[in-house]
Amino acid sequence: MKFVVDTHTHTYASGHAYSTITENAQAAKANGLEILCTTDHAESMPGAPHFWFFSNQRVIPRFLSGVAIIRGIEANILNTQGEIDVNPTSYKALDWIIGSFHEPVFQPASKEEHTEALINVIKSGNIDALGHLGNPNFDFDFAAVAKCAAEHHVAIEINNSTLKGHSRVGSVDRCYEIARAVKSAGGYITTGSDSHFYDTIGEFELTSQLLTEVEMPVEKIITASARQFLDFLALRGREPIAEFSEF
Repeated sequence: MKFVVDTHTHTYASGHAYSTITENAQAAKANGLEILCTTDHAESMPGAPHFWFFSNQRVIPRFLSGVAIIRGIEANILNTQGEIDVNPTSYKALDWIIGSFHEPVFQPASKEEHTEALINVIKSGNIDALGHLGNPNFDFDFAAVAKCAAEHHVAIEINNSTLKGHSRVGSVDRCYEIARAVKSAGGYITTGSDSHFYDTIGEFELTSQLLTEVEMPVEKIITASARQFLDFLALRGREPIAEFSEF
């Protein structure tokens, strides 16, 4: 499978990544991407930027190196109520919001509490996708969350960095199970490299292998074409981005 959108990438602004958005866009172009989502960590993550960084993303050009730029954020899920750390003033500047668990922000708890948090953040309407759910430290009810995400048009991310096995150890088999749960629920999948250095932008070999093996319908993979991704944003209630009308 080929994907032309990378929906999860970081710049040095995240505090533990090492490339600029320009370098990321150049790598995206070289790797055949059409759309790049820039999604630095929200402010509760140690080392992350102040919320002004996200509120000011309107200054980022809509195209860099010929690649369309989606202005985004990887927000932290803060509690079982499903609250996230996106400042109210930032929402209007953002096209794409990932919600993720991170140990420094949400201390791992019970399977029931994780499930409650995920369902509540989905129902809040404040996120477009859930990031790197395979982490065994945050076990949850796969079927219940997949069903809720499908009903509310929230995409579930297959994270290529996770599949390498270097981070969130123990996630790989769980990612296969999660993808099967999403397929069964009729939900949407998104693909993110979770790149923290430009050389992994658009790297999806393991993601492609997984989605091929589980026979995920291409029409449910929102990164399979630029048009599919933009149509998903419209399904989420996002206003059309005028600069992208030719996709």
